[in-house]
Amino acid sequence: MKISLKQPVIAGVVGGGMGFIISAVANYYIIPIPGDMAGHAINNGMSGLFSGFMGGFPGVLVYMIQEKRQKQSRL
Repeated sequence: MKISLKQPVIAGVVGGGMGFIISAVANYYIIPIPGDMAGHAINNGMSGLFSGFMGGFPGVLVYMIQEKRQKQSRL
């Protein structure tokens, strides 16, 4: 079974980018923690990047596998 990883990677990057931006903006402007706020925003942005990618990539990958199985069962 050959599966293209292009769509899951794109979905993961988009989800990760959105998570990075939202997390960084929220932590810098809305919920500032005392200390180095720029470092805190970047750290939380990286967390959003990782969690967004890990949410998007497996979700789309599972969807693609299920869709391929359904197409094979119809034949």
